[in-house]
Amino acid sequence: MAIADIKNMEVVYERPKTLINKITSYCPGCTHGIAHRLVAEVIDEMGLSDKTIGVASVGCSAFSYEYFNCDFVAAPHGRAPAMATGVKRVLPDRIVFTYQGDGDMISIGTGEIVAAAGRGENITVIFINNANYGMTGGQMAPTTLPGMKTTSSPHGRDVEKMGYPIRASELLSTLDGASYIVRRSLHNAKNIRKAKKAIRMAFETQVRGLGFSMVELLSTCPTNLHLSPVDAMNWLEEKMVPYYPIGDYKVHPVLSEINI
Repeated sequence: MAIADIKNMEVVYERPKTLINKITSYCPGCTHGIAHRLVAEVIDEMGLSDKTIGVASVGCSAFSYEYFNCDFVAAPHGRAPAMATGVKRVLPDRIVFTYQGDGDMISIGTGEIVAAAGRGENITVIFINNANYGMTGGQMAPTTLPGMKTTSSPHGRDVEKMGYPIRASELLSTLDGASYIVRRSLHNAKNIRKAKKAIRMAFETQVRGLGFSMVELLSTCPTNLHLSPVDAMNWLEEKMVPYYPIGDYKVHPVLSEINI
């Protein structure tokens, strides 16, 4: 193909402007990169980049402020919802979202996320559920599956001794202040497309002032699962999806009228 032909080719897919052009530090096959892109694409498509503020907490999610081309603040472990609440109340015209992992949001941050949803804070939460503490070595998280082996449960999660996993979407959907609570997955193209639509709807929830919104994204952690990226995707589909069913757990009536 001639250089002239290449220059005349139509661009159909490129990096979102809200995503910084740099190589991420995430492990090969990690789905944080996919989640980042989906969030950035939605922000771009809604024209919100200049008025969006992200809140990152502790864990692999802490790296996110290095990759989003919008204002970002860092919160203490588990406290992203509290910080997002403060930012949104001081700057109500801004779009505020948190980006959190399971070890952060539904462990040390359980009280924070439940309180924010219960109060109906008009913020959006992107929740990455990969069933372990990814950054610190793959320890058991509140979302670790029964029987699943981790560095702190080498013989598998024994529910009689260690308790059952916490299903965050089901839990938060019971709260009156929550307006949009859904679970999606990132294990194949079809589900990634559905995840993007859910993220768009979550931001629409905030734009329309309807209250708290959260999108849970089932994700992979190939390094701590000791699987190849492909096998990790298969594991997600075969093991995580049955325990954490994909679906809409709470949708405000106004949102059902929006076609995305």
